[in-house]
Amino acid sequence: MKTDLYLKQIPLGPMANYAYLIGDRETRDAFIVDPAWDIDALLERLDTDDMKLAGALVTHYHPDHIGGDFMGQHIQGIGELLERRPAKVYIHKDEAPYVAQTTGLSTSDYVSVDDATSVDVGRIPIRFLHTPGHTPGSQCFLVDGNLVSGDTLFIGACGRVDLPGSNPSDLYYSLTQKLAALPEETVVFPGHNYAADPTSTIGRERSTNPFLRFPDLASFLAAMGYSA
Repeated sequence: MKTDLYLKQIPLGPMANYAYLIGDRETRDAFIVDPAWDIDALLERLDTDDMKLAGALVTHYHPDHIGGDFMGQHIQGIGELLERRPAKVYIHKDEAPYVAQTTGLSTSDYVSVDDATSVDVGRIPIRFLHTPGHTPGSQCFLVDGNLVSGDTLFIGACGRVDLPGSNPSDLYYSLTQKLAALPEETVVFPGHNYAADPTSTIGRERSTNPFLRFPDLASFLAAMGYSA
């Protein structure tokens, strides 16, 4: 079946991050997901592919995904992107204050979104899925049978819950009640290159990822080092 979806997985930076380009090949519009580390490289890829920047999508506020100051260094990110090419940034409403603090964005720079709302890139809808746990406003993006999962779901693993704003109970429900409920053929594109394969599927993760296989919250919390 022919699809006009443009989807590129771009490895960037020393923390094995993935950024993504999602667009419509007919209209040539594209979003950058989690622009960080090398903004010029991301924009050059769009230019090489004859795609136009339509905006940026944020999975969560950590500087390795959106830029900012981290452990004594400055990471390129959304600030540098908007300096080069002004565009709207789409952030979950619970994450917006943290993104603004991390990157210096003003309220006029971003759009606050909610769970299960969507935005079109060209003619292609992208659905926002609120998946708190790693951070309060973590979100994933569902587009044409593909899930860009940020740091909520990795291949064979999941995001950390020992950082400020993390909540292991929320992550359990995000993983087991929301992401695991997606069709098994949904292709998973994680936020980091932490596995031998760059992608997986929801069906494979349900079968092999231990963090999707715990029978209840208590056992999940125990595995994470917490008590119910």
